[in-house]
Amino acid sequence: MALFSSPPASLCLLRLSAIGDCCHAVALVQALQRQWPSTRITWIMGKVEAQLLGDLPGVTVIPFDKGAGWAGYRQVWRQLAGQRFDALLHLQSALRASLLSLGIRARYRLGFDRARASDGQWLFTNHKVPSPASPHVLDGFLAFAAELGVTDLTPGWHIPVSQSDADWAARTLGEQPTLLLCPASSKAYKDWTVAGYAALAEHAVARGLQVVLCGGPAPREKALAEAIQAACPAPLVNLVGQTRLKQLQALIARARLVAGPDSGPLHMATAAGTPALGLYAHHNPARTGPYRNLGEVVSVYQPLIEAQTGRPLAELPWRSRLKDPDAMSQLPVDAVLAACDRLLAQPKGEAQ
Repeated sequence: MALFSSPPASLCLLRLSAIGDCCHAVALVQALQRQWPSTRITWIMGKVEAQLLGDLPGVTVIPFDKGAGWAGYRQVWRQLAGQRFDALLHLQSALRASLLSLGIRARYRLGFDRARASDGQWLFTNHKVPSPASPHVLDGFLAFAAELGVTDLTPGWHIPVSQSDADWAARTLGEQPTLLLCPASSKAYKDWTVAGYAALAEHAVARGLQVVLCGGPAPREKALAEAIQAACPAPLVNLVGQTRLKQLQALIARARLVAGPDSGPLHMATAAGTPALGLYAHHNPARTGPYRNLGEVVSVYQPLIEAQTGRPLAELPWRSRLKDPDAMSQLPVDAVLAACDRLLAQPKGEAQ
């Protein structure tokens, strides 16, 4: 039975990171807003994620600086002083999020059930949300909305981009269709090979696209982009380390296709309605893949995880991760190029 038969006065979301998961949570927030436009929504998120999502319409965003230690916790708690919410949606199992939740007063404290909770999250909540049949993180988040009483769970996204950022993206990309290649993930072992990325870039250029490399300012990301440029005979534009998150969102919205490993830009593309080509080996793409384009993900996860564990995928825990630092090198180049062609054949915004 739904927790609310009439609109709650106020809700608090706790999802600190990462960019991709916070993009999933945007669909949850906007499902809540569609059904209960008068409900006040507060979202506690990481300070990096707030650079992208801090201006969501109708949402009070409180940034959390995990690098500040206990001072970061106290700052959030001070901003929440005197507030009591009808429900807390505790959307992150990490212990730091659960500790932060201690300063949030709410009648209902919704958290994951034992299938999806970890780090003792169940000790910090008083209402467990049943896991849906789908393994995808987004569907798990939308289950929180269903538990509250939201009936329209159709995922939809609106991430604001300023006119100046949209204009900058238009000037930067021009009119030529663009493959936005975001080659680096949060961990180097989740990245594909330089040769593979170079082959994909050359393939896209041969089909009339310009290829633009994007990513963060970390030395590893810059070095990877430079290596791809050196390995690709076709000309590439390198913007790695040169874009803010809002500018990256504007580029993604204008691109014809986004490609990369398991990382935030794939989910930013989903939010923008831009086709996303995901490259996976270490995490189940059915759980973390680009939601609108799960059918075109190129993955070696299932055969490798079944070989590692000796068990079929259906019997493995929800968050099972492959432990093989060389797994991404086993992604077949031909399969990636074929998936690229299939996505380019689809009208933008249409997903399989």
